[in-house]
Amino acid sequence: METQPPGAMETQAPDVHWRTPVGPNTHHIVVDSPIEELTLVSDGSALTGVYMAVHRHTDRTGWGDRVVLGDAPEVLRSAATQLSAYFTGGRTEFDLPLAPRGTDFQRQVWALLLTIPYGTTSSYGELAARLGSPGASRAVGLANGRNPISIVVPCHRVVGSTGQLTGYGGGIERKRTLLALEERVGGLSLW
Repeated sequence: METQPPGAMETQAPDVHWRTPVGPNTHHIVVDSPIEELTLVSDGSALTGVYMAVHRHTDRTGWGDRVVLGDAPEVLRSAATQLSAYFTGGRTEFDLPLAPRGTDFQRQVWALLLTIPYGTTSSYGELAARLGSPGASRAVGLANGRNPISIVVPCHRVVGSTGQLTGYGGGIERKRTLLALEERVGGLSLW
C-alpha cells in the first residue's frame, strides 16, 4: 500500500450527505466472505452497518429481524452483491446509500475515510490534520474504531504514523487480509 503524501488529500472532511437512519424498518442479513461471516444491517433504505463475526463496538440491539437475502430490502441485496464483487477483485468502490449512527465528529472522520483511495492508506495523524486538528489523532483513531460500516467505509485503510498496522474493530488479521486484497488487485506495494 502506498501512503498518501502530505497535501495529496483535501484539507477537510468532504461534504458527505449521510442519510438519517429511519429505524423501525431495520433488518439484517448474514453473508459469507473470505474474512468470515459479515452481518449487513439496513434501516430499509440505507446501509447502517457491516459487522464482522468478531467485531468490537457492536450494538446488536439495532439490527432488527434477520431476513434471508431474497426477502431483504434492496439496499441489503445490493450491499451483498457489491461486497462479493469487492472480495473477488471486481469492485474497488461502493455505490450504496449510507446512514451510519454516530456523533458529528465520528461522522466527519467516517466521511474522510471515504476519500482514501482503494489500494492506499492514510495515518490517523494525516486524517486529524485534514480535519484541522493535527493533535487529534487519538480521537480520530477512536472514531475510526467505532465505524459501523466496515469495508464499505474503509477504516481498514488507516495505519499508524510509520505505516504499521494498528487496531482494527475486526482484528488485525482481517485488516491485513483486506489490505493484501487491495494490494493484489491494485498491483501496489503494501509497505
